[in-house]
Amino acid sequence: MARQGHLAMLVAFGALLAGCGGQAGAGAEDPGSLRDGPEAARPLAPEELIGSWTLVDVDEPGAGTILHLAHPDLHVLGSRCGTLSGSWRADSDGVFLAEVNSASAVEGVPGCERASQDTPDWLRRVTAYRFDDGGRPVLLDDLAQPVARLVPGASPTPGPEMAASVLEPPVVTDEVRRALAPAVALPATLTPADQHRLVGRWAPVSGHRNAYLRFTADGDWAGSDGCNDAGGRWISGAGGTLLATTGATTLVGCDASVPVGSWLWVARRAGFDGEVLVLLDAEGKETGRLHSAG
Repeated sequence: MARQGHLAMLVAFGALLAGCGGQAGAGAEDPGSLRDGPEAARPLAPEELIGSWTLVDVDEPGAGTILHLAHPDLHVLGSRCGTLSGSWRADSDGVFLAEVNSASAVEGVPGCERASQDTPDWLRRVTAYRFDDGGRPVLLDDLAQPVARLVPGASPTPGPEMAASVLEPPVVTDEVRRALAPAVALPATLTPADQHRLVGRWAPVSGHRNAYLRFTADGDWAGSDGCNDAGGRWISGAGGTLLATTGATTLVGCDASVPVGSWLWVARRAGFDGEVLVLLDAEGKETGRLHSAG
């Protein structure tokens, strides 16, 4: 989505969200307004998103749909297209990204033929999250409008093809906390990358000549290590924030391959050293360098 790169607006959430509270779904307890003032300005804890949640105030999945967030796995249970599975990313600045890359078998349901390949429209619209004044998560679009509110305590109904891990409440471990810890700031020597400048095709500065990453304006990426194709979704934010999900990839061995998909998966920041795109992990270590390839 072309709008996704404009998450710098998150610093002004107090003003933007003044009238967004109190829109609870039918039968749901009013979650109240989103946190405002100094409380809203503090870094968020993305691990607080982990859990089994009932979706309310969202039309497309239907009433009673459950969003199961472990890390980095995501499951949408009870949608009209069956159980949808994928991954999600979030950071302490409130950026959120999710992708669906598989679905349980659904036959004869119109519009579900590509459910295993297409992230639902409502989920694609989510680019941010905040917590209401009751501490419950609210998923937001890039205009700071609620897309869905999450009510805790959901209990998935066992199904014949449902993994045991989906039935158990997700656990926040020390490993998860480390994975979701805030990324260090972009080095002052780099210019923060933004959505507009990232869109396009990029090739590693050295390695296999067929390796590349391509970012599209609607939030998808595709790439190759020189032999294997991969893809997923991506989102940018203030200060050079860059988050990406990764779907299925082929597994063909070859010489001089460049793991550009892995570079992107572990990246948390992106900046420019002149015209060279530099990807960095949460600790500020470079994961890769690429140049524009058209």
